[in-house]
Amino acid sequence: MSPSAISIFVFGIYAVLVGTGFLVIANKVLPLLKYPKTNEPWIRILGIVVAILGFYYIVAAQNELTAFFWATVVGRFAVLVSFILLVVTKKAQPMLITFGLIDAAGGLWTLLTL
Repeated sequence: MSPSAISIFVFGIYAVLVGTGFLVIANKVLPLLKYPKTNEPWIRILGIVVAILGFYYIVAAQNELTAFFWATVVGRFAVLVSFILLVVTKKAQPMLITFGLIDAAGGLWTLLTL
């Protein structure tokens, strides 16, 4: 695998783990992020979506889909900007920015290897 594919592959594993966490143990993860526990389906739906996106990243990495790699760089920086805006407008807890920083760091890693 190329260095950029490795960065995408690692990010895919991260996304699968985060998504699985929200799906399987949401009420253990949410308090760590300063969010209340919930029995609403939204967090588990989010977990499914994130895990499936992680699967897409893994497959793209294994197939050296460079166009996808470039698209993720833009998307992962957009996640950080969006999460900051949600926090600034008081629609989300500040801890959400941590996920945005992880996304942006992964995007930077990929960008530097392309």
